[in-house]
Amino acid sequence: MRYVAAYLLAVLGGNNSPSAKDIKNILSSVGIEADDECLNKVISELNGKDVNDVLNAGLSKLASVPAGGAVVATAAAGSAAPAAGAAPAVVEEKKEEKKEESEESDEDMGFGLFD
Repeated sequence: MRYVAAYLLAVLGGNNSPSAKDIKNILSSVGIEADDECLNKVISELNGKDVNDVLNAGLSKLASVPAGGAVVATAAAGSAAPAAGAAPAVVEEKKEEKKEESEESDEDMGFGLFD
């Protein structure tokens, strides 16, 4: 992923066809050593292609991916309502337990954040 990101940065910088050296320079500027095999694969896959076309093709694929939760049917909504009413109570109990645990763990350490 870092190689693709560096490639896109080079393209955004005005270099429409970045070389391996260009991408290595970008990666080395943030302390990342480039793997030649992965770098060459990214360059060979993107060589000669318009980055905007590649991104748009990817976005069209993402449009078909379902996102969000399941929808409860109206017939089942009446039977699901009592269960939904009980769920927040359980969540509140869990939050309280987590809060207590975090306070206890701070005391066990023997020092506070501002000591």
